[in-house]
Amino acid sequence: MHSEVVASRSADPSSPRGGGGPSIDAVSLAIIEQLQEDGRRPYAAIGKAVGLSEAAVRQRVQKLLDQGVMQIVAVTDPLTVGFRRQAMVGIDVEGDVDPVADALAAMPEAEYVVMTAGSHDLLVEIVCEDDDHLLEVINKRIRALPGVRSTESFVYLKLKKQTYMWGTR
Repeated sequence: MHSEVVASRSADPSSPRGGGGPSIDAVSLAIIEQLQEDGRRPYAAIGKAVGLSEAAVRQRVQKLLDQGVMQIVAVTDPLTVGFRRQAMVGIDVEGDVDPVADALAAMPEAEYVVMTAGSHDLLVEIVCEDDDHLLEVINKRIRALPGVRSTESFVYLKLKKQTYMWGTR
């Protein structure tokens, strides 16, 4: 297990920072990059790297967390903590996609929900204890949602890379 910082971006492509959310200055971006390298890096060390006091870094980090710009989380290998089955599920929807996306996002097994343009309307990453659990989630819960027309499952055989180190560009 290791700690990662996940920087969130809004989906507004017209914004230079990729979103209509809070504006982020160069110092805050540098703080995010420091935390992406090591989510447990001390504020004093970050302050030294970005030219701020420890207190100023602490304040900025809290603001970034409060605004939803980033999260500091422990990232695990699902297999080592009892989740032996992961899958990406492509979902085709009749009508409005938003209610289906909201229902998927509310499922504890759904780690990632995204609206897409392409073969499927939605993609949802599911993390389950085993194949029976995955079958229950897909067959009894996802397919039962109003508006879901069809699903296509991509079961993960082996996790080769999982990182959140894309920086801040």
